[in-house]
Amino acid sequence: MLAPKKTKYRKWQNGRKHVLKQATPATRGITVAFGSFGLKATTTARITSNQIEAARRVLSRASGKGAKIWIRIFPDRPFTKKPAEVRMGSGKGDLQGYVADVHPGRIMFEVDGIPEATAREALRKAGTKLPVKVRIVARQ
Repeated sequence: MLAPKKTKYRKWQNGRKHVLKQATPATRGITVAFGSFGLKATTTARITSNQIEAARRVLSRASGKGAKIWIRIFPDRPFTKKPAEVRMGSGKGDLQGYVADVHPGRIMFEVDGIPEATAREALRKAGTKLPVKVRIVARQ
């Protein structure tokens, strides 16, 4: 799974949930820059490294050998979880994994080197593995 090699702080503060929920559009990574087709988020979510890996596997299997794939998001935000049936208090939970904050308009995956029909089908399958609503976009 994807994870940062080194972090300055092991645990982050949670941040404001209402900022994620109000769906402020992304300002970076909003155009198809590397490939011919991309998978664009239309809603907001925190995508775990496991979900990114599942989408990458589906994308690479559905697109075949000739395809070049780019992953445009990286899970750099740590999240913690307390064990089941533990009393409240006694500090923050242990590190569980890493997530990527995704806002509407963000291009998450790009593909190139395959026909349009194959690319759209592969991106559609990859989109089902992610907790966001997605659109398939072509290079302008």
